[in-house]
Amino acid sequence: MALNNPADPQMQKATLKAYEDKIRAQVQEGKAKLDQFEARAKEKHADAEISVINQLKTSRQDIDRKLQELKSTQEAQVAHAREVIDADVAKFKASLDTLAGKLRG
Repeated sequence: MALNNPADPQMQKATLKAYEDKIRAQVQEGKAKLDQFEARAKEKHADAEISVINQLKTSRQDIDRKLQELKSTQEAQVAHAREVIDADVAKFKASLDTLAGKLRG
């Protein structure tokens, strides 16, 4: 019986796919919030918040691009690429929370 070998390409591919799915779900949730925030900001004519929303849209696109690039990243660089993506997602989510506070107030 073969044990799960972390160096097994099939296992790595499945792990990477699960990671991508998790990040995409978080980014999609963020996009939904952004859409709501944008509608609220436009209602209030909140130009500063609209500018932040546009920056966050760019951040979301950067995360999407990095996820695409992850598929072709050398195996030795995957861990680093995931760290960068995780940091970007954390920053994106924190910025969404900050924006939510501004739009409530």
